[in-house]
Amino acid sequence: MSGAALRHEAILGAARRDSLRHAGLVGIVLAACLAALWQTGFLDAERFLEGAPALAQLFGEMMPPDFSRWRSWLRPLADTLAMSVAGTVLAVALSLPLALLAAPNTAPHPAVMVAVRTLLAFLRSVPEIIMGIIFVAAVGFGALPGVLALGLHSVGMVGKFYAEAIEHADPRPLEAARAAGASGVQVVSHAVLPQVIPQLADITIYRWEYHFRASAVLGIVGAGGIGFELIAALRLLDYQQVSAILLAILGCVVIVDGIGATLRRRLK
Repeated sequence: MSGAALRHEAILGAARRDSLRHAGLVGIVLAACLAALWQTGFLDAERFLEGAPALAQLFGEMMPPDFSRWRSWLRPLADTLAMSVAGTVLAVALSLPLALLAAPNTAPHPAVMVAVRTLLAFLRSVPEIIMGIIFVAAVGFGALPGVLALGLHSVGMVGKFYAEAIEHADPRPLEAARAAGASGVQVVSHAVLPQVIPQLADITIYRWEYHFRASAVLGIVGAGGIGFELIAALRLLDYQQVSAILLAILGCVVIVDGIGATLRRRLK
């Protein structure tokens, strides 16, 4: 067998091994997914059949939606929007410096990078609704605990995404700036940020869209906004008003998503 044929066989053998490895990995992932579905009862058709009548009754009680109190929802919806914007501002203000300390190409020392990454992991591991309960207990009811909960929880996620964007920046401008004697701040402002600002803007807008939806949930624990009206209607078992509030939230989410999509197009 010639050398070219041997090389061809070697390439085919490597490709087959890669295909087998990928197929094995996909099989493991699918098995894990099926195990999780079974463990959580998702594959129990009997439970779905038993719950279907109750679910149908609930939907029946939610129709038609009762919009008679829509004027009283305008202020809570405005508070929810304000919470989402303020929470995003707080998250960005804290995430950017932490991301620079967490990215390996801008961190001043590996120990600092590990410490900041651990802090980010801790912040994103605590759900915002738990933070909302804590801040409601600390500063009282209203939008402020919602802003603090959204902002601090999002620091963990936004800081991680920012750090990954910074980490994947082209290293050549950084090396050139350092070789020219630029300070750390100059390297960041002239070699790092110009490369990653579009990615950071995308991350920020997506997070703002998420914050609006999360703000509605935080109102349930007393953090103000439309969620407070929602939980009040649920406690009164006024399901027609519940469905109306949910539709109002849906309409606002669609508007916020549209604004976010427009901003992303303009920033490209």
